[in-house]
Amino acid sequence: MGYIEPAPLADKENPFEAMMSRFKVASEKLGLEEEVYNVLKNPAKQVIVSLPITMDSGHIQVFEGYRVIHSTILGPSKGGIRYDEHVNIDEVKALAAWMTWKCAVVDIPYGGAKGGITCNPRTMSAGEIERLTRAYTSAMIDIFGPDKDIPAPDMGTGPREMAWLMDEYSKTQGMTVNAVVTGKPIVMGGSLGRTEATGRGVMVTALAAMEKLKINPYKATCAVQGFGNVGSWAARLLHERGLIIQAISDVSGAYYNEKGIDIEKAVAYRDMNKGSLAGFTEASMISNDDLLTLPVDVLVPAAMEDQITATNAPHIRAKLIVEGANGPTSSKADAIINEKGIMVVPDILANAGGVTVSYFEWVQNRLGYKWTADRVNRRSDRIMKDAFNNVYKTSQDYKVPMRIAAYMVAIDKVAKTYKYRGGY
Repeated sequence: MGYIEPAPLADKENPFEAMMSRFKVASEKLGLEEEVYNVLKNPAKQVIVSLPITMDSGHIQVFEGYRVIHSTILGPSKGGIRYDEHVNIDEVKALAAWMTWKCAVVDIPYGGAKGGITCNPRTMSAGEIERLTRAYTSAMIDIFGPDKDIPAPDMGTGPREMAWLMDEYSKTQGMTVNAVVTGKPIVMGGSLGRTEATGRGVMVTALAAMEKLKINPYKATCAVQGFGNVGSWAARLLHERGLIIQAISDVSGAYYNEKGIDIEKAVAYRDMNKGSLAGFTEASMISNDDLLTLPVDVLVPAAMEDQITATNAPHIRAKLIVEGANGPTSSKADAIINEKGIMVVPDILANAGGVTVSYFEWVQNRLGYKWTADRVNRRSDRIMKDAFNNVYKTSQDYKVPMRIAAYMVAIDKVAKTYKYRGGY
């Protein structure tokens, strides 16, 4: 992942409250009944487990694991598992709700969930991480299932962990169950096109927004914050479509070149340099704050949450913000950005390419059939473009910013389904 130094604590928001403040505004615009509002606001299930693991040193360490199922109204719940020392129940609750809206906005038959374990995978051996992953899977055996709750990778996890999860789950079922998890290695039923899917969705929605704003991609400039999977793929694919990528960044700092950075070179350098851009000489170093306020056409925050805050929002000069990360703009910054007339393609729309291709992986596993990369890309591009147009139309019809429009589209779909299904 492209780690970025966190914003000062004064600008940090409780992620659940940040999500709820937008949810409330969108619900009011829709005229949502209070009963339905209360149903959609509360997570359906919260599970906390203790995981005693034998470390390589022989001593036993107890880790805390979480899984929050926010909703199963549209279908089985879906969401990643993050391994990070800062994982807590509030963050997992917010991310689970975001997944509900993200799946609904791109019209995928999933509810939202999220999981996490409070640990630092960077200080653990592969054996320790494997034992932790298998223990977590075993503890969640009644929660997970291809028709119930389908996990995926997130911060600190990847195909390797998903392979262990699938294997552990399969053992308890007495058969191979590929469809219990997505983001698996290709040989185990992973989908082609999954690695670049989130970055590709960012590219598709950015181009759709640029069309509405009449920005010519062949004359446009762009800055990308975060050079992990999402940021580097978004930068690479936007660069291929003609944009000049003037700045990129990761935990080592931000790199700027007015004439444009050769993204292929930057990716090759990062891969050779243990995943870091440190020492990259094709651009001069600037601060992360400077990157966010560059006078570019398109800004892609694809690092951590709360990067665009009430403090730096007044200085942002981009015409378009496309959110590759989850929650990169604090709710307090929303009003400032809207006042400046900057269009924002919000996270629940812009980075939904990942869950779209995860859905395709699950469909392929259920069919027992593999699609070509071309088919995956064609279908995900169409879903992302349709979702963008739907949100854009809602934003025009209700005269609301794109973020609120995205929440309105998602909440409306889940609320209508809930009413058809009926409560108690």
